[in-house]
Amino acid sequence: MTTSAARSVSLLGLGPMGEPMAANLVRRLGSLTVWNRTPERASRVVELGARQAASPAEAACDVVLTALPDLPQVESLLAGPEGLLAGWRGRGAVDPILVVHGTVSPVAVREFAERLRADHGVRVVDAPMSGGVPGAERGSLSLMVGGDPDAVEALEPVFAAVAETVVRMGECGSGQLAKACNQVVVAGTIAALCEALCLAQRGGLPRADLLRALGGGLAGSEVLNQKSARWLSEDFTGGGSARNQLKDLVFAVEAANSAGAPSEVAELLRAQFGRMVVAGDGDLDHSGLLRTVANSTAHREPAGGAVRDGSGQLISMPKTSRAE
Repeated sequence: MTTSAARSVSLLGLGPMGEPMAANLVRRLGSLTVWNRTPERASRVVELGARQAASPAEAACDVVLTALPDLPQVESLLAGPEGLLAGWRGRGAVDPILVVHGTVSPVAVREFAERLRADHGVRVVDAPMSGGVPGAERGSLSLMVGGDPDAVEALEPVFAAVAETVVRMGECGSGQLAKACNQVVVAGTIAALCEALCLAQRGGLPRADLLRALGGGLAGSEVLNQKSARWLSEDFTGGGSARNQLKDLVFAVEAANSAGAPSEVAELLRAQFGRMVVAGDGDLDHSGLLRTVANSTAHREPAGGAVRDGSGQLISMPKTSRAE
């Protein structure tokens, strides 16, 4: 690997998170190569000074960052004459670093890293991110990092360009486990706020006033700060998709089952976001769960009656009292 000052960097994947990350990398590092499957998505960062590669092979720098939804998309960039592996071989790269910024299975990324290191000498670092599109735009993301300590240390100036909080959790895969924990909290907060907003609406409370009151107390959170505007406008286009939120919750439940950890909340959230995706809203921002909650047929019968889910299945019975 070259010295830190001369290390070349590329970013592959210019979606809602990748594009603002690339913009910050160009501004703060001064040099960046980018590649996206649809080339026109690179226009803004090219205007800022990034170099656009025609293929992953052409983007095979010393450090390759990937901002893609799942591991299969990362793996698809490796093979063939236009792939990263051919690019690294062609330029004689030594110990290149491949960073997986997307949220993927902790077990799968660990196996992926072991295979790439053994077969091709590539060091894989998993560095899933939290902070949403606003955090990516501000360069204030939180990165949960797993990987070889030397590789993580080499990435410090790169990570500093896109994140304010960088925590090495352990070996490769540990960053994804931390992100699974993060996603349970994020999804749970969104679900709780959506239910609270529906309750407030049924009770005649102004939505804007409730959000302001919640934000000023213990219920305040970054989720509330970022999503309030969407809940007020009910514009859920763009942003972090419900489909990706569901994928992340599937990983969280799998990780919990593998570790023998409790997963009741994660399973409920997985079912709730699953209903949102099945309803055709999977491409909406995950805050659009408000629609799913508002349209749910789940109900509580009057006077403390039985609680049923959307299919009418009994969830719990009310407490009964007996005459003394």
